[in-house]
Amino acid sequence: MTKIMNNAKPLAALALLAGLSACGGDVTTNSDFTAVNTEQPVSDWKLVWSDEFDGTSIDRRKWNFEINCLGGGNQEKQCYTDSPENVFVSNGSLKIVAKPAAEGAPQPYTSARLNTRYQGDWRYGRIEVRAKMPSGQGTWPAVWMMSTDEVYGGWPKSGEIDIVEAVNLKTVDGDGVVENKVYGTLHYGKDSPNNVNSGKEYSLPSANPADGFNTYAIEWQEGEIRWYVNDYLYQTQMASKVRTNSKGEAIGLSHRGWFVENFNNVTGELETQWNNAPFDQRFYLIMNLAVGGNWPENVNNLGIDEAALANGQTMEVEWVRVYQCDQNPNTGKGCETIRAGYKDAETLVEGKAPIPVPPSDGIARNLTIFDGTPNPNWPAWDCCGGSTPALVVDADRGNVYEFLVGPQPTVNGFITRSAFITDPNGQASPFDASPLIENGSISFDMQVVSAPSNSASTWMFKVESNENTTFVELPITASSEGVAPVTGQWQTYTFPLKALDAAGLDLSAIDVLMVFPAWDTGNGAVYRMDNVKISQPSSSPELVIFTDQTNPAWPLWDCCGGSTPIEVMDDEAHGTVAEFTVGPQPTVLGFFNRAPLGSGTAFDASALLAEGVVQFEVKVVNAPANANSTWMFKIEAAGGDSAVELPLSAGNAGQAPVTGQWATYTFSIQSLFDAGLDISSIDVLMIFPAWDTGNGAVFRVDNVKIFNPNAAAAGDGSLNVFSNNVNAQWDLWDCCAGSTPKVVDAGAPYGNVAQFEILGWPETVLGFLAKADGAFNATPLLANGSISFDMRVVTAPANTSSTWFFKVESTGAATAVELPLASGNNNQAPVTGEWATYRFSLQSLFDAGLDISDINVLMVFPAWGTGQGAVYQIDNVKIANN
Repeated sequence: MTKIMNNAKPLAALALLAGLSACGGDVTTNSDFTAVNTEQPVSDWKLVWSDEFDGTSIDRRKWNFEINCLGGGNQEKQCYTDSPENVFVSNGSLKIVAKPAAEGAPQPYTSARLNTRYQGDWRYGRIEVRAKMPSGQGTWPAVWMMSTDEVYGGWPKSGEIDIVEAVNLKTVDGDGVVENKVYGTLHYGKDSPNNVNSGKEYSLPSANPADGFNTYAIEWQEGEIRWYVNDYLYQTQMASKVRTNSKGEAIGLSHRGWFVENFNNVTGELETQWNNAPFDQRFYLIMNLAVGGNWPENVNNLGIDEAALANGQTMEVEWVRVYQCDQNPNTGKGCETIRAGYKDAETLVEGKAPIPVPPSDGIARNLTIFDGTPNPNWPAWDCCGGSTPALVVDADRGNVYEFLVGPQPTVNGFITRSAFITDPNGQASPFDASPLIENGSISFDMQVVSAPSNSASTWMFKVESNENTTFVELPITASSEGVAPVTGQWQTYTFPLKALDAAGLDLSAIDVLMVFPAWDTGNGAVYRMDNVKISQPSSSPELVIFTDQTNPAWPLWDCCGGSTPIEVMDDEAHGTVAEFTVGPQPTVLGFFNRAPLGSGTAFDASALLAEGVVQFEVKVVNAPANANSTWMFKIEAAGGDSAVELPLSAGNAGQAPVTGQWATYTFSIQSLFDAGLDISSIDVLMIFPAWDTGNGAVFRVDNVKIFNPNAAAAGDGSLNVFSNNVNAQWDLWDCCAGSTPKVVDAGAPYGNVAQFEILGWPETVLGFLAKADGAFNATPLLANGSISFDMRVVTAPANTSSTWFFKVESTGAATAVELPLASGNNNQAPVTGEWATYRFSLQSLFDAGLDISDINVLMVFPAWGTGQGAVYQIDNVKIANN
């Protein structure tokens, strides 16, 4: 019931309790319910309050009368009185009678409502009521509880516990179905009308609640409430349980239950609490019989059946008993009457607590809502017109979305709210655009195919955030382009985030984008959309020194040997490459930017310090005549004022070049900076055999770049752990056996791959380990992201019973998930010699307990102690959106 206490103001209407599914009565119970019968409570349940109604009058030391005609906050049609015509005790029971009122009365019916406030108030316990319910369309009996002290604010913030309610019992619908359900419900949350409730219905297996007495009970303990009918446990509800990441920040709920929203007494800020509140305070009992109201009048046969109430309807109560648990009265725990499965999907009710949004990590990530491929998290959507946006083929663009507006007023666009997501791979994913505020925008391309029949119609753009908590609506001409749609033409529209923020939009949780003709003016409109994005331009600089051709600003160069490096054709995978030759004259060779040979405009890699690399591929065609020669890499800056020289093998996990084989070498900008390089003015790259040892060497170089290997992924928050070489922030890793995983050429189409070997001690695991501060936050990818990689077993373990596993950990192994490798490939185990792709969704890993904000180890390995002899290769290791 919704509540009106004496002299209280009417409250907003209670939401209809429709759509609750019946539990049924066929689940086996393991509890010894004879131990909680009326004569002998379960051990440690102590009777602390009761009314057996065995006298001749109502005990006013226990019960207060509520007297008003306010309609209970639900538009009910009774006045509550203390008249003995409406409430009395006789023959061992309390009777509450609803009956027609006298002509001219404020309401057409009279009834009674009693409560125990300040005379019977409890926190935790078992509350039992044995009652026989009234019947008839429009009747609404209830036994329920409200907060005595309203610590968290007025209804519903301080909570409501409905032990049992029923409406319209014994009415018969058009299909001959007799109403026989009772309900148990919790009310809580925000101020009305934004309050919520959660609960469940129950149908007696072979009787109607109006035909006889039944025992209705709750057991209420810290963080949990259970509902019973005749000692059958049919519903459990629990407090919400928050999941936190490695920083202690709320990132979700491991159980969605109840919640409280109220103002912090210290800060004055409105806060959400996901804990035992509000059901952790004293509550008192209420019993009443209402007539009509928002719920009973809108279900079953509708309205109020005057004939059913002509001679009155009675709710009869034999007794009310309150027990507290002697095991622990402070928590109510230790006396639970439970059965197997009392927290299964059929019994545990999910609450309505808002799910905490992971805090922004401040990293600017782009979002593609649609670019020819539907985003399952952001379906195309018709709000109110009943159409289904269609994926159609545009002659010039390929797949685009087509929207239409009919006679029913509507708005169309893209939405990421759970109620509108039908793709099983989709999940509500409000987008945090706040890190993009300075340079980011919402942009899309649109073509009006058919204009609205109303020539005065104007086109609008609207964006909402956090369930419409904030929104901005603008004419489409307010875009940066400032143009109105022209029928038949594709046009681009851009709305800067900075302007939307200034207009009041909360950028941290954008969840709807709409484009539409002004409301109720769009009939006949057909339009298409493409390239719908929330993004900013890439901020990662990149220098391509050589790929298929020479960069004129960075020509090929022989310092001192007098040769002329040339471009030559290599294999199909590499095409045109640079070729260098070393003669008898000592020299170094590479790429030279200084004027007058080069452009003289040095490259500033400062923005790449955290994740950038210098990367290139080398193939030795002819090795130096000096077998002791070693290969070197050198990079200079600022006209030679700073330089770093390293063995070439340092860029490939210690592997020296192998004649005739291409290999990729990667040097992190961070390591070069740490070694003393002025990364703001890089002007020479050199690759060469050690000075005066290189005579006879011929070598080729390709794909020379200074860049952020994650820059392409930075827009969508993904991570490339390995693709041709290991990410500069990660290492190839052998946990325990002392081997050195290496990068090898696996041939086309894979090229360089990571190779792992267990040739000695078998007790080890291998994979990829993040360097210090290299752990990856995959939180923004939760809804549609995965960890994926390609793998080939070169040599199977000697132990033929060995099975393969995948494991992922967060920093310090604070959380970890280990799974059979086959579960990432439709349960197909690896086949020796064959490449296969494995994919593990971030959602499944998160649900299994992984802290995805702090991923720092990925492992693939034969089961512990069974892998001796195994050799395997891995490539294309990514944490990314699917």
